[in-house]
Amino acid sequence: MKKYSEFSKSELLSEKEALEKQYKEYKDRGLKLDLSRGKPNSDQLDVSQAILSLPSSREKCFSKSGLDCRNYGVLDGLPEMKRLFADMLGIKEEYVTVGGNSSLQLMYDTIARAMIFGVEGSVRPWCMEEKKKWICVTPGYDRHFKMTEVFGFELLSVKMTETGPDMDEVERLVLDPSVKGIWCVPKYSNPTGNTYSDETVRRLASMKCAAPDFRIMWDNAYAVHDLGEEGDKLLDIFAEAEKCGNLDRIFYFTSTSKITFPGGGVSMLACSVANQKQISKYLGVQTIGYDKINQLRHTEYFADSEAVHSHMMKLGELIGKKFEITLSSLETLRGYGIAEWTEPRGGYFVSLNVLPGTAKRVYELMSEAGVVLTPVGATYPYGIDPKDENLRIAPTYPTDAELKTATEILALTVRLAAVESYLN
Repeated sequence: MKKYSEFSKSELLSEKEALEKQYKEYKDRGLKLDLSRGKPNSDQLDVSQAILSLPSSREKCFSKSGLDCRNYGVLDGLPEMKRLFADMLGIKEEYVTVGGNSSLQLMYDTIARAMIFGVEGSVRPWCMEEKKKWICVTPGYDRHFKMTEVFGFELLSVKMTETGPDMDEVERLVLDPSVKGIWCVPKYSNPTGNTYSDETVRRLASMKCAAPDFRIMWDNAYAVHDLGEEGDKLLDIFAEAEKCGNLDRIFYFTSTSKITFPGGGVSMLACSVANQKQISKYLGVQTIGYDKINQLRHTEYFADSEAVHSHMMKLGELIGKKFEITLSSLETLRGYGIAEWTEPRGGYFVSLNVLPGTAKRVYELMSEAGVVLTPVGATYPYGIDPKDENLRIAPTYPTDAELKTATEILALTVRLAAVESYLN
Protein backbone atom coordinates (compact mmCIF):
# COMPACT_ATOMS: atom_id res chain seq x y z
CA MET A 1 0.00 0.00 0.00
CA LYS A 2 1.22 3.47 -0.88
CA LYS A 3 1.76 5.95 1.97
CA TYR A 4 -0.14 9.22 1.84
CA SER A 5 3.19 11.04 2.01
CA GLU A 6 3.99 9.51 -1.40
CA PHE A 7 0.69 10.58 -3.04
CA SER A 8 0.78 13.24 -5.72
CA LYS A 9 -1.43 16.30 -5.30
CA SER A 10 -3.95 14.95 -7.79
CA GLU A 11 -4.05 11.62 -5.96
CA LEU A 12 -4.60 13.40 -2.65
CA LEU A 13 -7.44 15.46 -4.13
CA SER A 14 -9.08 12.34 -5.51
CA GLU A 15 -8.70 10.58 -2.15
CA LYS A 16 -10.13 13.59 -0.32
CA GLU A 17 -13.20 13.62 -2.55
CA ALA A 18 -13.85 9.92 -1.97
CA LEU A 19 -13.37 10.22 1.80
CA GLU A 20 -15.60 13.28 2.05
CA LYS A 21 -18.37 11.40 0.28
CA GLN A 22 -18.18 8.53 2.79
CA TYR A 23 -17.97 10.99 5.66
CA LYS A 24 -21.12 12.83 4.54
CA GLU A 25 -23.05 9.55 4.47
CA TYR A 26 -22.16 8.95 8.13
CA LYS A 27 -22.80 12.57 9.09
CA ASP A 28 -26.25 12.54 7.52
CA ARG A 29 -27.29 9.65 9.78
CA GLY A 30 -27.55 11.94 12.84
CA LEU A 31 -25.59 9.59 15.09
CA LYS A 32 -25.05 10.02 18.84
CA LEU A 33 -22.16 7.77 19.89
CA ASP A 34 -19.66 7.98 22.75
CA LEU A 35 -16.02 6.82 22.87
CA SER A 36 -14.97 9.39 25.47
CA ARG A 37 -14.84 7.63 28.84
CA GLY A 38 -13.91 4.24 30.22
CA LYS A 39 -17.34 3.24 31.44
CA PRO A 40 -18.81 -0.26 31.36
CA ASN A 41 -22.05 -0.66 29.45
CA SER A 42 -25.19 -2.33 30.78
CA ASP A 43 -24.19 -5.81 29.56
CA GLN A 44 -21.01 -5.62 31.62
CA LEU A 45 -22.85 -4.27 34.66
CA ASP A 46 -25.38 -7.10 34.38
CA VAL A 47 -22.59 -9.61 35.13
CA SER A 48 -22.50 -8.23 38.69
CA GLN A 49 -26.25 -7.84 39.17
CA ALA A 50 -26.55 -10.61 41.76
CA ILE A 51 -24.34 -8.73 44.22
CA LEU A 52 -27.17 -6.25 44.80
CA SER A 53 -29.24 -8.91 46.56
CA LEU A 54 -26.55 -9.27 49.26
CA PRO A 55 -26.64 -9.39 52.20
CA SER A 56 -29.87 -11.31 51.86
CA SER A 57 -31.07 -11.24 55.48
CA ARG A 58 -30.49 -9.65 58.89
CA GLU A 59 -28.29 -12.57 59.93
CA LYS A 60 -26.07 -11.99 56.90
CA CYS A 61 -25.33 -8.41 58.02
CA PHE A 62 -22.74 -9.59 60.51
CA SER A 63 -19.05 -9.97 59.70
CA LYS A 64 -17.12 -13.14 60.47
CA SER A 65 -15.98 -11.55 63.73
CA GLY A 66 -19.63 -10.91 64.70
CA LEU A 67 -19.65 -7.18 63.95
CA ASP A 68 -23.02 -5.72 62.94
CA CYS A 69 -22.05 -4.04 59.67
CA ARG A 70 -25.13 -1.83 59.74
CA ASN A 71 -23.58 0.20 62.55
CA TYR A 72 -20.65 2.59 63.06
CA GLY A 73 -17.06 1.44 63.48
CA VAL A 74 -14.11 -0.35 61.87
CA LEU A 75 -12.49 2.70 60.36
CA ASP A 76 -9.91 0.81 58.30
CA GLY A 77 -12.25 -1.79 56.82
CA LEU A 78 -13.51 -5.30 57.47
CA PRO A 79 -10.72 -7.88 57.85
CA GLU A 80 -12.33 -10.07 55.18
CA MET A 81 -12.35 -7.15 52.69
CA LYS A 82 -8.69 -6.44 53.45
CA ARG A 83 -7.95 -10.11 52.89
CA LEU A 84 -9.76 -10.11 49.54
CA PHE A 85 -7.81 -7.10 48.28
CA ALA A 86 -4.50 -8.55 49.51
CA ASP A 87 -5.24 -11.92 47.91
CA MET A 88 -6.38 -10.28 44.67
CA LEU A 89 -3.31 -8.04 44.38
CA GLY A 90 -0.65 -10.30 45.88
CA ILE A 91 0.30 -7.83 48.64
CA LYS A 92 0.43 -8.04 52.43
CA GLU A 93 -2.88 -7.72 54.24
CA GLU A 94 -1.29 -5.53 56.91
CA TYR A 95 -0.75 -2.78 54.33
CA VAL A 96 -4.43 -2.50 53.35
CA THR A 97 -6.92 0.17 54.43
CA VAL A 98 -10.40 -0.08 52.89
CA GLY A 99 -12.21 3.05 51.73
CA GLY A 100 -15.50 4.00 50.12
CA ASN A 101 -16.46 3.49 46.50
CA SER A 102 -13.83 5.80 44.93
CA SER A 103 -10.07 5.23 44.79
CA LEU A 104 -9.76 8.68 43.20
CA GLN A 105 -11.13 10.18 46.43
CA LEU A 106 -8.49 8.27 48.42
CA MET A 107 -5.81 9.73 46.13
CA TYR A 108 -7.17 13.24 46.62
CA ASP A 109 -7.30 12.76 50.39
CA THR A 110 -3.74 11.41 50.40
CA ILE A 111 -2.37 14.48 48.62
CA ALA A 112 -4.55 16.84 50.67
CA ARG A 113 -3.19 15.36 53.93
CA ALA A 114 0.37 15.70 52.65
CA MET A 115 -0.33 19.31 51.70
CA ILE A 116 -1.67 20.13 55.17
CA PHE A 117 0.27 17.81 57.49
CA GLY A 118 3.11 16.39 55.43
CA VAL A 119 3.83 12.68 55.04
CA GLU A 120 5.51 10.20 57.37
CA GLY A 121 9.04 11.36 58.08
CA SER A 122 8.64 14.68 56.22
CA VAL A 123 10.23 17.92 57.32
CA ARG A 124 7.19 20.08 56.61
CA PRO A 125 3.78 20.04 54.89
CA TRP A 126 3.89 20.30 51.11
CA CYS A 127 1.86 23.53 51.20
CA MET A 128 4.88 25.22 52.80
CA GLU A 129 7.22 24.33 49.95
CA GLU A 130 8.24 27.34 47.87
CA LYS A 131 8.32 25.11 44.78
CA LYS A 132 6.73 21.73 44.33
CA LYS A 133 6.73 19.57 41.22
CA TRP A 134 5.12 16.30 40.15
CA ILE A 135 6.06 13.79 37.46
CA CYS A 136 3.30 12.88 35.00
CA VAL A 137 3.80 9.93 32.65
CA THR A 138 2.40 10.84 29.22
CA PRO A 139 0.13 10.04 27.61
CA GLY A 140 -1.64 9.43 30.89
CA TYR A 141 -4.76 9.88 33.00
CA ASP A 142 -6.25 13.38 32.93
CA ARG A 143 -7.85 13.18 36.38
CA HIS A 144 -4.45 12.46 37.94
CA PHE A 145 -2.89 15.45 36.22
CA LYS A 146 -5.72 17.78 37.16
CA MET A 147 -5.54 16.74 40.80
CA THR A 148 -1.89 17.71 41.23
CA GLU A 149 -2.43 20.83 39.13
CA VAL A 150 -5.25 21.95 41.48
CA PHE A 151 -2.92 21.54 44.46
CA GLY A 152 -0.39 23.85 42.83
CA PHE A 153 2.25 21.43 41.59
CA GLU A 154 4.27 22.16 38.49
CA LEU A 155 3.63 19.19 36.21
CA LEU A 156 6.62 17.53 34.55
CA SER A 157 5.98 15.28 31.55
CA VAL A 158 7.87 12.01 31.12
CA LYS A 159 7.28 9.84 28.09
CA MET A 160 5.61 6.46 28.44
CA THR A 161 7.49 3.62 26.74
CA GLU A 162 6.48 0.00 26.12
CA THR A 163 7.98 -0.91 29.52
CA GLY A 164 6.69 2.05 31.54
CA PRO A 165 7.93 5.61 32.05
CA ASP A 166 11.30 6.66 30.61
CA MET A 167 13.24 5.78 33.73
CA ASP A 168 16.42 7.62 32.74
CA GLU A 169 14.36 10.82 32.69
CA VAL A 170 12.52 9.96 35.92
CA GLU A 171 15.80 9.27 37.73
CA ARG A 172 17.17 12.59 36.49
CA LEU A 173 14.12 14.55 37.64
CA VAL A 174 13.99 13.09 41.16
CA LEU A 175 17.44 14.55 41.89
CA ASP A 176 15.54 17.85 42.28
CA PRO A 177 14.30 18.11 45.92
CA SER A 178 11.20 20.02 44.79
CA VAL A 179 9.95 16.91 42.93
CA LYS A 180 7.57 15.28 45.40
CA GLY A 181 5.94 12.45 43.48
CA ILE A 182 4.96 10.56 40.37
CA TRP A 183 1.66 9.24 39.04
CA CYS A 184 1.79 5.59 37.93
CA VAL A 185 -0.86 3.35 36.39
CA PRO A 186 1.42 0.31 36.29
CA LYS A 187 -0.73 -2.36 34.66
CA TYR A 188 -2.60 -1.71 31.40
CA SER A 189 -1.78 1.97 31.81
CA ASN A 190 -4.40 4.57 30.90
CA PRO A 191 -4.47 5.13 27.93
CA THR A 192 -1.67 3.06 26.33
CA GLY A 193 -2.45 -0.30 27.92
CA ASN A 194 1.26 -0.85 28.60
CA THR A 195 2.40 -2.70 31.71
CA TYR A 196 5.52 -1.71 33.66
CA SER A 197 8.39 -4.18 33.28
CA ASP A 198 10.11 -5.78 36.28
CA GLU A 199 13.11 -3.54 35.68
CA THR A 200 10.94 -0.41 35.71
CA VAL A 201 9.27 -1.42 38.99
CA ARG A 202 12.66 -2.14 40.57
CA ARG A 203 14.11 1.20 39.44
CA LEU A 204 11.10 3.12 40.78
CA ALA A 205 11.37 1.34 44.12
CA SER A 206 15.12 1.81 44.48
CA MET A 207 15.93 5.15 42.80
CA LYS A 208 17.72 7.85 44.75
CA CYS A 209 15.41 10.80 45.42
CA ALA A 210 16.57 14.19 46.67
CA ALA A 211 13.24 14.73 48.46
CA PRO A 212 12.96 12.43 51.51
CA ASP A 213 9.17 12.82 51.27
CA PHE A 214 8.96 11.70 47.61
CA ARG A 215 5.92 9.48 46.99
CA ILE A 216 4.85 7.07 44.25
CA MET A 217 1.10 7.16 43.64
CA TRP A 218 0.61 3.60 42.40
CA ASP A 219 -2.89 3.54 40.88
CA ASN A 220 -3.29 -0.11 39.92
CA ALA A 221 -6.82 0.42 38.62
CA TYR A 222 -6.66 -2.44 36.08
CA ALA A 223 -4.88 -5.01 38.25
CA VAL A 224 -7.22 -7.89 37.32
CA HIS A 225 -8.60 -6.57 34.04
CA ASP A 226 -7.08 -9.12 31.67
CA LEU A 227 -8.83 -9.84 28.39
CA GLY A 228 -7.83 -13.50 28.53
CA GLU A 229 -6.18 -16.11 30.72
CA GLU A 230 -2.72 -14.94 29.66
CA GLY A 231 -2.64 -11.40 30.97
CA ASP A 232 0.34 -9.20 31.79
CA LYS A 233 2.23 -9.78 35.05
CA LEU A 234 3.22 -6.95 37.38
CA LEU A 235 6.01 -7.16 39.95
CA ASP A 236 5.13 -6.43 43.60
CA ILE A 237 6.47 -2.92 44.20
CA PHE A 238 6.15 -3.29 47.98
CA ALA A 239 8.54 -6.24 48.00
CA GLU A 240 11.05 -4.33 45.89
CA ALA A 241 10.75 -1.14 47.97
CA GLU A 242 11.21 -3.08 51.19
CA LYS A 243 14.50 -4.53 49.92
CA CYS A 244 15.79 -0.98 49.43
CA GLY A 245 14.43 0.51 52.64
CA ASN A 246 11.93 2.62 50.70
CA LEU A 247 8.68 1.05 51.85
CA ASP A 248 7.21 4.39 52.98
CA ARG A 249 7.59 5.69 49.40
CA ILE A 250 4.58 3.72 48.08
CA PHE A 251 0.90 4.72 48.17
CA TYR A 252 -0.98 1.93 46.36
CA PHE A 253 -4.60 2.33 45.19
CA THR A 254 -7.23 0.22 43.49
CA SER A 255 -10.97 -0.40 43.62
CA THR A 256 -13.68 -2.77 42.43
CA SER A 257 -15.25 0.03 40.36
CA LYS A 258 -14.71 -1.74 37.04
CA ILE A 259 -15.08 -5.19 38.62
CA THR A 260 -18.61 -4.72 39.96
CA PHE A 261 -20.19 -1.24 39.79
CA PRO A 262 -18.42 2.11 39.28
CA GLY A 263 -21.02 3.79 41.46
CA GLY A 264 -21.05 1.10 44.11
CA GLY A 265 -17.62 -0.46 44.41
CA VAL A 266 -15.06 -0.64 47.20
CA SER A 267 -11.72 1.19 47.13
CA MET A 268 -8.41 0.56 48.84
CA LEU A 269 -5.27 2.38 49.92
CA ALA A 270 -2.26 0.21 50.74
CA CYS A 271 0.88 1.59 52.35
CA SER A 272 3.47 0.84 55.01
CA VAL A 273 2.46 0.47 58.64
CA ALA A 274 4.34 3.70 59.41
CA ASN A 275 2.33 5.55 56.77
CA GLN A 276 -0.88 4.04 58.12
CA LYS A 277 -0.17 5.29 61.63
CA GLN A 278 0.42 8.80 60.33
CA ILE A 279 -2.75 8.71 58.20
CA SER A 280 -4.99 7.22 60.90
CA LYS A 281 -4.57 10.29 63.12
CA TYR A 282 -6.43 12.34 60.53
CA LEU A 283 -8.71 9.71 58.99
CA GLY A 284 -10.49 9.26 62.32
CA VAL A 285 -11.42 12.94 62.25
CA GLN A 286 -12.63 12.77 58.67
CA THR A 287 -15.02 9.80 58.97
CA ILE A 288 -16.50 7.36 61.46
CA GLY A 289 -16.26 4.57 58.92
CA TYR A 290 -16.92 3.67 55.33
CA ASP A 291 -19.77 1.52 53.97
CA LYS A 292 -19.27 -1.87 55.65
CA ILE A 293 -22.46 -3.32 54.17
CA ASN A 294 -20.95 -2.84 50.72
CA GLN A 295 -17.69 -4.41 51.86
CA LEU A 296 -19.65 -7.34 53.27
CA ARG A 297 -21.61 -7.94 50.06
CA HIS A 298 -18.38 -7.94 48.05
CA THR A 299 -16.73 -10.50 50.31
CA GLU A 300 -19.84 -12.67 50.24
CA TYR A 301 -19.97 -12.47 46.43
CA PHE A 302 -16.22 -13.04 45.98
CA ALA A 303 -14.99 -15.82 48.24
CA ASP A 304 -11.38 -15.35 47.13
CA SER A 305 -9.17 -14.16 44.26
CA GLU A 306 -10.15 -17.18 42.15
CA ALA A 307 -13.76 -16.03 42.26
CA VAL A 308 -12.62 -12.57 41.17
CA HIS A 309 -10.64 -14.10 38.30
CA SER A 310 -13.62 -16.16 37.15
CA HIS A 311 -15.81 -13.05 37.23
CA MET A 312 -13.24 -11.02 35.30
CA MET A 313 -13.00 -13.67 32.58
CA LYS A 314 -16.73 -13.17 31.96
CA LEU A 315 -16.17 -9.44 31.68
CA GLY A 316 -13.05 -10.03 29.60
CA GLU A 317 -15.07 -11.95 27.03
CA LEU A 318 -17.44 -8.99 26.59
CA ILE A 319 -14.75 -6.31 26.65
CA GLY A 320 -12.34 -8.36 24.52
CA LYS A 321 -14.85 -8.35 21.68
CA LYS A 322 -14.96 -4.56 21.84
CA PHE A 323 -11.17 -4.37 21.60
CA GLU A 324 -11.32 -6.69 18.59
CA ILE A 325 -13.87 -4.43 16.88
CA THR A 326 -11.77 -1.34 17.60
CA LEU A 327 -8.50 -2.86 16.44
CA SER A 328 -10.15 -4.25 13.32
CA SER A 329 -11.25 -0.75 12.33
CA LEU A 330 -7.82 0.72 13.09
CA GLU A 331 -6.21 -2.01 11.02
CA THR A 332 -7.71 -0.35 7.92
CA LEU A 333 -5.23 2.49 8.54
CA ARG A 334 -2.28 0.15 8.19
CA GLY A 335 0.09 1.13 5.40
CA TYR A 336 -0.93 4.77 4.98
CA GLY A 337 1.85 5.94 7.29
CA ILE A 338 -0.49 8.19 9.27
CA ALA A 339 -1.27 6.37 12.52
CA GLU A 340 0.07 4.07 15.25
CA TRP A 341 -1.91 2.44 18.04
CA THR A 342 -1.49 0.15 21.02
CA GLU A 343 -2.88 -3.39 21.22
CA PRO A 344 -3.13 -4.08 24.96
CA ARG A 345 -3.95 -7.44 26.55
CA GLY A 346 -6.22 -5.82 29.13
CA GLY A 347 -7.44 -2.62 30.69
CA TYR A 348 -9.95 -0.21 29.21
CA PHE A 349 -8.28 1.87 26.50
CA VAL A 350 -6.47 2.00 23.20
CA SER A 351 -4.04 4.86 22.59
CA LEU A 352 -4.06 6.15 19.02
CA ASN A 353 -1.39 8.46 17.63
CA VAL A 354 -2.45 10.09 14.38
CA LEU A 355 -0.43 12.23 11.98
CA PRO A 356 1.11 15.01 14.11
CA GLY A 357 -0.93 18.18 13.88
CA THR A 358 -4.21 16.43 13.03
CA ALA A 359 -5.66 15.11 16.33
CA LYS A 360 -7.77 18.23 16.90
CA ARG A 361 -9.06 18.00 13.34
CA VAL A 362 -10.01 14.33 13.87
CA TYR A 363 -11.80 15.32 17.08
CA GLU A 364 -13.68 18.05 15.20
CA LEU A 365 -14.70 15.73 12.36
CA MET A 366 -15.82 13.04 14.81
CA SER A 367 -17.87 15.54 16.77
CA GLU A 368 -19.60 16.80 13.64
CA ALA A 369 -20.42 13.19 12.74
CA GLY A 370 -22.00 12.64 16.17
CA VAL A 371 -19.19 10.71 17.88
CA VAL A 372 -17.81 12.01 21.20
CA LEU A 373 -14.10 11.50 21.92
CA THR A 374 -11.99 12.40 24.94
CA PRO A 375 -10.83 15.98 24.26
CA VAL A 376 -7.47 16.24 22.54
CA GLY A 377 -4.78 17.07 25.08
CA ALA A 378 -6.54 15.37 27.99
CA THR A 379 -3.80 12.73 28.13
CA TYR A 380 -1.16 15.42 28.79
CA PRO A 381 -0.58 17.88 31.66
CA TYR A 382 -2.49 21.16 31.38
CA GLY A 383 -4.53 19.63 28.54
CA ILE A 384 -1.84 20.38 25.95
CA ASP A 385 -0.65 17.69 23.56
CA PRO A 386 2.63 19.15 22.23
CA LYS A 387 2.36 17.25 18.95
CA ASP A 388 -1.44 17.33 18.56
CA GLU A 389 -1.38 13.61 17.82
CA ASN A 390 -2.79 11.51 20.68
CA LEU A 391 -6.37 10.24 20.99
CA ARG A 392 -7.59 8.07 23.85
CA ILE A 393 -10.12 5.53 22.59
CA ALA A 394 -12.53 4.09 25.16
CA PRO A 395 -14.37 1.17 23.51
CA THR A 396 -16.25 -0.31 26.50
CA TYR A 397 -19.39 1.82 26.71
CA PRO A 398 -21.09 1.56 23.27
CA THR A 399 -22.90 -1.56 22.10
CA ASP A 400 -20.90 -3.70 19.68
CA ALA A 401 -22.90 -2.36 16.73
CA GLU A 402 -22.45 1.25 17.87
CA LEU A 403 -18.76 0.66 18.42
CA LYS A 404 -18.29 -0.78 14.95
CA THR A 405 -19.88 2.32 13.41
CA ALA A 406 -17.98 4.72 15.67
CA THR A 407 -14.57 3.17 14.99
CA GLU A 408 -15.24 2.99 11.25
CA ILE A 409 -15.89 6.74 11.36
CA LEU A 410 -12.75 7.17 13.45
CA ALA A 411 -10.58 5.43 10.85
CA LEU A 412 -12.23 7.45 8.10
CA THR A 413 -11.67 10.79 9.85
CA VAL A 414 -8.03 9.94 10.61
CA ARG A 415 -7.50 9.42 6.89
CA LEU A 416 -9.43 12.55 5.92
CA ALA A 417 -7.54 14.76 8.39
CA ALA A 418 -4.23 13.36 7.15
CA VAL A 419 -5.10 14.01 3.48
CA GLU A 420 -6.16 17.56 4.35
CA SER A 421 -2.88 18.08 6.18
CA TYR A 422 -0.77 16.90 3.25
CA LEU A 423 -2.74 19.11 0.86
CA ASN A 424 -2.17 22.11 3.10
